Order: sequence, then structure tokens, then C-alpha cells
Amino acid sequence: MMKKSGTECEEFRFLADKVREAGAADARIIPADGIVVEDRVRQKCRMGCYEFGKSLTCPPHAPLVEDFRQSLRDYHYALLVRFHSGAEFGEEIRYSLFRDLIDPSAPQASKESAVAFLTAWVTETRKLHRVMLDLEQAAFNAGYTFALTTICGPGCRLCETCNVQEGRCIHPTMMRFSPEALGINVVKTAADAGIPIHFPAPENPERIAILLID
Repeated sequence: MMKKSGTECEEFRFLADKVREAGAADARIIPADGIVVEDRVRQKCRMGCYEFGKSLTCPPHAPLVEDFRQSLRDYHYALLVRFHSGAEFGEEIRYSLFRDLIDPSAPQASKESAVAFLTAWVTETRKLHRVMLDLEQAAFNAGYTFALTTICGPGCRLCETCNVQEGRCIHPTMMRFSPEALGINVVKTAADAGIPIHFPAPENPERIAILLID
């Protein structure tokens, strides 16, 4: 793995400081080859996420894992960003959120808790999307013209309903992909960077986004 010098870390400190000021709990520069990309991550999207196929930023519409893996080789550094969610994950839905949302037999109280959590989560996702776009713009303005961010997934929340039927995003300059949609093993990448995330999720889940810098 390519090592980074203290001088190179200092070069990107302004980005870490900026995103912390915007509310990030942690932000660390890592070598781009420290991002763990695995084909099996996309399988979890296909077989474990209710967002699959509903957004142009999600599989099967997202770039293929191998295409992203190739592009990643052109980058030298990345900023790994962790946010603490303000959405509260109650014990009654922590292990059954999606089931409680779609199962007609789920208890009404659990359904209401699931809807409340998801409403707060979506609102927060839109805010963090813009935080990461602002961070990307700051990197671009500083001369890192190929800076490119991911967002906190799953799914894009710029629109109430994605224009997936027509296959054309109506916000092409703002559209970004989640790390998972690109095949990034977020848990392993974060752990290797010294920012472990926890499962099962705590009451206020942790959220990860990654800014590629070059």
C-alpha cells in the first residue's frame, strides 16, 4: 500500500476541517488503494436492499464494480468521512426496519417507528448529499480537478421519485453514487482507517461517505 507523508496529509487538512465544521464526526485522509472494493458488495444490494433498481444511483444502474475498480487506480488519496445520524433507531425496529415498512402483519407501533426513522433519515440524506457536494467543490476549487465524492446511501434522495423509468437523471451535475453501489466494502475500509462502524446499528447509526482526491 502506498504510504502518505505528513506533508501530504497536511495538504488535505483544509478538506477534513471543512467537513468537520459541516457536522462530520470524523474525517481522515487515506491512500486511495486503502479503499476495499469487492464484487460481493453488489450482491448485498441485489439480495438485501429494498432500494435495488429504484434509483439511477443504485445497482443495476450504477457503474459496474470492475469499471469503478479501474477508475480508482487513477486516484492517490481519499477522504473518509463519518457522520453520526440524527435519526433514532429504536430497539423495536433495529433488526426489522424493512420488514416493518412492507409487511402488512407488522405491529402498527413498529410501522410508525419505521416510518418516523425513515422520514428523518431521508431528510438527513439530502443534507449530507449537499455537504459532500460542497466538499467536492472545495477540492475542485483548490486545484484537485478530478475530486469526486460518494454520498451516504442507500439511494439518492434529491428527488421524491427517481426518473428511473426514463433512464435519465434530472440533476446530472448533482448525481453521485453511494460507496456500496460502487462495490466499496465500507465496514472494512472504515475499520482499516481506524474509524470502525458498528453492527447492529446503534441508536443513532453511523454514516460514511468518501471523497476521492486527485
